[in-house]
Amino acid sequence: MMIREFLIRNKQTVMYGVSLAILLFLLKWLELRFILFSHSMEIYIGSIALLFTGLGIWLALKLMSPKVEVKIVEQLIEKPVTKQNNDEFELNEALLLDLGLSKRELEVLELMASGLSNQEIAGKLFVSLNTVKTHTSNVFEKLDVKRRTQAIEKARRLSLIA
Repeated sequence: MMIREFLIRNKQTVMYGVSLAILLFLLKWLELRFILFSHSMEIYIGSIALLFTGLGIWLALKLMSPKVEVKIVEQLIEKPVTKQNNDEFELNEALLLDLGLSKRELEVLELMASGLSNQEIAGKLFVSLNTVKTHTSNVFEKLDVKRRTQAIEKARRLSLIA
């Protein structure tokens, strides 16, 4: 309602503005046509230059990117195995006290090193499976390892087990 009243009151001004907009559009269209016809060769050359510039950048990026080739090499590494006799083995008691390993945890560690499972260790020590798991996790935490093999290797290296 308000827009209609506004248009009726200002009919002459609105018509003048619309006619100027149409005239401006017509002049811009004619100017564009003139530019396209009189400078068509320059526009064509500029378009081709832009196309080849983009193609050159793409090609340079493709050619300059490093080619990464991954090779997996498997090689057997032999470590000299030095097996100590029980007579020659000396327990590192200072480190044992420093780490805070109990005698039972040391027993569990020795049985793990001999290759027994948690169930077999529980049967051999006459304790529950949960007790063995608790001792095992305590050993892992005190030795700062995550797996049985790491615990055994570290314990042997620190002279905690034979």
